Amino acid sequence: MKLGGSHLGYCTNIHPGETWDEIRANLERHVPEVKRRVCPDAPFGLGLRLSCVAARDLGRPGAMAEFADFLRRESLYVFTINGFPYGPFHGTRVKEDVYRPDWRDEARLEYTNLLADLLAQWVPAGAGAGGSISTVPGAFRSAAGAAADVERIAGQLVRHAAHLVHLERRTGRRIVLALEPEPCCLLETVAETVAFFRDHLHSAAAEARLGELTGLDAAAAGRALRDHLGVCLDLCHAAVEFEEPAQCLHEFEAADIAVAKIQVTAGLRIPRLTVESAEALRRLEDAVYLHQVVERSVDGLRRFEDLDAALASSAWRERDAEWRVHFHVPVFVETLDGFASTQAFVREALALHRQRNRSPHLEVETYTWSVLPERERRAPVEEAIARELEWVVRELS
Repeated sequence: MKLGGSHLGYCTNIHPGETWDEIRANLERHVPEVKRRVCPDAPFGLGLRLSCVAARDLGRPGAMAEFADFLRRESLYVFTINGFPYGPFHGTRVKEDVYRPDWRDEARLEYTNLLADLLAQWVPAGAGAGGSISTVPGAFRSAAGAAADVERIAGQLVRHAAHLVHLERRTGRRIVLALEPEPCCLLETVAETVAFFRDHLHSAAAEARLGELTGLDAAAAGRALRDHLGVCLDLCHAAVEFEEPAQCLHEFEAADIAVAKIQVTAGLRIPRLTVESAEALRRLEDAVYLHQVVERSVDGLRRFEDLDAALASSAWRERDAEWRVHFHVPVFVETLDGFASTQAFVREALALHRQRNRSPHLEVETYTWSVLPERERRAPVEEAIARELEWVVRELS
């Protein structure tokens, strides 16, 4: 739905499905009901999640036409794609596999090029028409820390930017790739992300390479890199990293990095871990998703790749420390299982957006519905999604 200068929707990765037939069935089952609850009288925007298998399925004869008919019939449109998970995302172990293939791999480039080609066919026409694709922040840090890995990732991203330049020439639609900083990844903090753009994506070498691939001169190539490569600011990830909303937005703006999408998400906050709260946290461990932990104490920040590793550490028992956990919870809840959420961070970020448009795309993304405590899942999923969107609308009002 359109709110001022931004589009607001929800990410359909909350609905399981890897093939296009599975995804289409879930869209037809859930999306019209969410729209009826939230946006009955105006077009409703979707953040579509497509696996690589599903994206390729859309090449079947008639598949795109059928989907276009569904969008028209239900007064829907697609303005953003979640291109982060390449493969299965529900009902099986995801964990660190969610980053694979990463941006060193040709398969990630080919998949993201395909998503851009699809999105260019769906975003509404008109002046400034464009869409965004959120993606892996380079790679999982422990898998790709060498200088050669970083150079490879940057080179692949420039090649994708060239694809987006050619796509805009053909279609008139501008697609922006949005790298999504996340705990324990190559791009983890705002400062690291700004440095990566400065040193690798906004560099003279990147401009020259894009010029070779597109025929643009240095100045035009520099602008194209900024137009087509940006960030997705996931509010859960940033809060878990103990960032500050105003500082995040200021640093990206100062570095001329577009915030192509804000994912409106909340995580868990434990102001002081005790033996009792640690035992309660164990109930939230699951075998599906990675739940990174960032601890803040007088010694600074310490990171754990998953909740089980953090709980296995004995250090927390010996000092006063706050934990934040990458575990997406509905943004309308202030507590979950007795723990605080990072909802206050979300409120502050939305207040800043309300004062001045900070991103053209806002997307609610609580994909962890299937692993929330059972009592949190008693309501129909359409009701929970609608409550999240209504909460965001109220905050932006």
